[in-house]
Amino acid sequence: MIKHADVIVDLQAGDTGKGKVAHAIVKENDMVLRYNGGANAGHTVYHEGKKIVTHQVPIGVLFGIPSYIGLGCVVNIQKLVEEIHELQANGIVTDGLIFVDKRVHVVFDYHIEEDTRDSKIGTTRQGIGPAYRDKYSRQGTRIGDLDISSITEFEVCNIYEVLFSGKEKKVLCEGAQGFQIDIDWGDYPYVTSSHCTVGSAILNGIPPQKIQKVIGTMKAYETYSGFKTTFQDENDPILQKIQEVGGEIGATTGRKRKVRWLDLDGVIKAININGVTDLIINKADILKEVGVFRYVYKNEVCECFKLNHMIEEIDNILYVNTKVKNIIWSMTPNGI
Repeated sequence: MIKHADVIVDLQAGDTGKGKVAHAIVKENDMVLRYNGGANAGHTVYHEGKKIVTHQVPIGVLFGIPSYIGLGCVVNIQKLVEEIHELQANGIVTDGLIFVDKRVHVVFDYHIEEDTRDSKIGTTRQGIGPAYRDKYSRQGTRIGDLDISSITEFEVCNIYEVLFSGKEKKVLCEGAQGFQIDIDWGDYPYVTSSHCTVGSAILNGIPPQKIQKVIGTMKAYETYSGFKTTFQDENDPILQKIQEVGGEIGATTGRKRKVRWLDLDGVIKAININGVTDLIINKADILKEVGVFRYVYKNEVCECFKLNHMIEEIDNILYVNTKVKNIIWSMTPNGI
């Protein structure tokens, strides 16, 4: 049975440090549930001195915590097995810890081949969109319908039985991508193909009344990977410097991320719709190193002389507009 669940949601366009946050708090939980996306995600963490990048495997496995890929996800079986082998090569014990719900739809090679022809959106070309399309057109294949008995790296399960039987469990729901590219709430058509909100966790079997915390993650500036041309002023040397100092390279694609100043209006919208209770703002140290402190509010660029002034102003604006009290500013890239 579920005792309670905490949900991690990305309030921007992805790459806001969800993996880092999950890594920091996961030991307080009995299981981890990945609730959306597929191999298009890339969560980078530093575990026991090693840099680890996960794509489909939930972060709980790093601590020996049962980790589940929920029915809101799509899975590339071959890449999942390869990812598990990489974890094992890094000394991570995975046996009996990784599970995939039987309803999860499968990404096949023909999905990937179709996705590589994308020239409009700037997808990760992992076959995610075509796989979700087949799911919703009722032509997809679910992993529970396949004979994968020869695969021993993970187990297929029924997430309902996991969530609603046995001892009480604390569940951490780990999201992928972000609110700004949510299929419904994002800047359509420059969006991903899954739901990136707290509602997606509910769709994976978490009752709304069991949600204890909604942990929103964001950065002190914004980044985006894709073909949308209105995101960044490519000629702005300060934004280029933030891109360089922040190491803004996509973990899945290897592409440089476009950078722009923090849009507080968009963040306020994301906080309110997701019901965020705890807010973590990452990479404030990057602005400190660059030495420029700007954000956008009500379509006006606001500039501060010091980071502390920016933090105070933004905290006040967010509290007035969202009532979020627990705001943590992260000053170190590899931890909170």
